[in-house]
Amino acid sequence: MTVKESNSWIRIREELLRRINERVWQPGETIPGEAELAEEFGCARTTVNRALRDLAEAGLVTRRRKAGTRVAVNPPHKATFTIPIIREEVEARGSSYSHSLLKREKRPLPTSLHAAFPVGDEAFLLYTETVYFADDRPFMFEERYTNIDATPAFAEAAFDLISPNEWLVQNAPFTTGDLTCYAANAGPALSGLYECQDNTPLFVMERVTFNQTQPITHVRMTYSPGYRLRTGF
Repeated sequence: MTVKESNSWIRIREELLRRINERVWQPGETIPGEAELAEEFGCARTTVNRALRDLAEAGLVTRRRKAGTRVAVNPPHKATFTIPIIREEVEARGSSYSHSLLKREKRPLPTSLHAAFPVGDEAFLLYTETVYFADDRPFMFEERYTNIDATPAFAEAAFDLISPNEWLVQNAPFTTGDLTCYAANAGPALSGLYECQDNTPLFVMERVTFNQTQPITHVRMTYSPGYRLRTGF
């Protein structure tokens, strides 16, 4: 199959990807050069270069000057990540759901988060604390910094009927992010919330989302004792 009728780098990338996936070009094999591909597809070399650059950024080919372009031997395997809505997670367990907004205020980003959440010094950050309940028992405690420059309507949203988590899922699309999971011991505040002993191990997730390069939100979620994360891929 050829795509001479199209000058689109996206169409060319799709055809090159087909050849890689169908093993027309084997892992480690050197593929035709830009000039040869440009002649085949009836386009400029810059168009082919754009398609190959995109495949290289995805880890599907490796490009070396004077050595040509090769099909990657060990391409990365990626899964799509969907941010869960806490209400749906609670209801899927057969429990009744509710949430309570404890705090909502403009607050500067702590120094400890600057590396993970690179917003400017003048950014308007809205800090919220929310408790999510399952059958009227605390299920998760959320601490969130949201960049209002990225999501202006968040500053005016009422969180009585919808939580910050669900509002952002519905209204703030993201293109990339970072997720960290770890265990932390309960301090006085969380041990009181969850009615557990101090230093009880709790499951924590920290998530940062971006729209292109613009930070959207940084959230720290601490779950009740015994919480187990299960996910599919």
